[in-house]
Amino acid sequence: MLRLAVTTRAETFDRLQDPLAERGIEVAHLPAEGRTIDLTAPPGDHFDAGFVFPSRTPEGTALSALYDLPWVNDRTAVRTSRNKGGVIAALSAADLPVPKTTMVSNPADEAAVADAVEGFSWPVVIKPNSTTRGTGVAKAADVDSLLGIVDYLNLIHDYRATGDKTFLLQEYLPDARDYRVMIVDGTYAGAVERRLPEADRAAGRWKHNVHRGAEARGVDLPADHRRLAEQAAETLGVPYLGVDLLATDGRVVVAETNARPTVDAATKYVPEFYDRLAGLIQRTAGSDNGAEDG
Repeated sequence: MLRLAVTTRAETFDRLQDPLAERGIEVAHLPAEGRTIDLTAPPGDHFDAGFVFPSRTPEGTALSALYDLPWVNDRTAVRTSRNKGGVIAALSAADLPVPKTTMVSNPADEAAVADAVEGFSWPVVIKPNSTTRGTGVAKAADVDSLLGIVDYLNLIHDYRATGDKTFLLQEYLPDARDYRVMIVDGTYAGAVERRLPEADRAAGRWKHNVHRGAEARGVDLPADHRRLAEQAAETLGVPYLGVDLLATDGRVVVAETNARPTVDAATKYVPEFYDRLAGLIQRTAGSDNGAEDG
């Protein structure tokens, strides 16, 4: 049986275990954080492939070398997707629809930031370039509010160990429907719509992040939405990708991507989701027939 290293023990780990075991793939935990790693001794166990390169590069690089691991989504794939500005630039250059976006590289003076939003309509969304799960994302209603948020970002970026000192100014799309589309091996594999409860929306909340209370409901996505997500994954060259679409009346854009997407309930994906995922894992491990070799 092929053995797959998964570096987290969150929902995805639990959901992968049984369906992949039925397809000849054992899902096993290879912790990447909160531990010590002996860099000079052979590891005591074996893995044929890794699922997604760890979020921390030093630990991921060490584990990759020790276990000689190929990854379904390797370091390049994770870094590509995590760079929100790079994703927007790459997709825009490929003529795929994205929100109007400007990257700010700190330190930038107030006049430059104020000039950068002249072509936007208020409110404007401010996004740290490399965070996930909506962390640090804010909305500014005017220049003074924007510059106040930038003041806080300047304090963070002034810390010498802060690696990414960029953030994005992005147009706000009111009442947009928020979709997470799953792409496996270049092909649409299902989608969910993330939506806050109506009471929260009435109270002024606007971030449709599941870990902050939004519900993810399986949806039958229109064909043009599916093609857009597939084109985004192809442009970025990431084999296993969550593509976030924002859809308003008459317009659909790629807002960002996630090369470490959480796997949801199988009922929210196409019936062949796990067959495709197993095939991708087997090919990554260098054994298309690995599941049958048992």
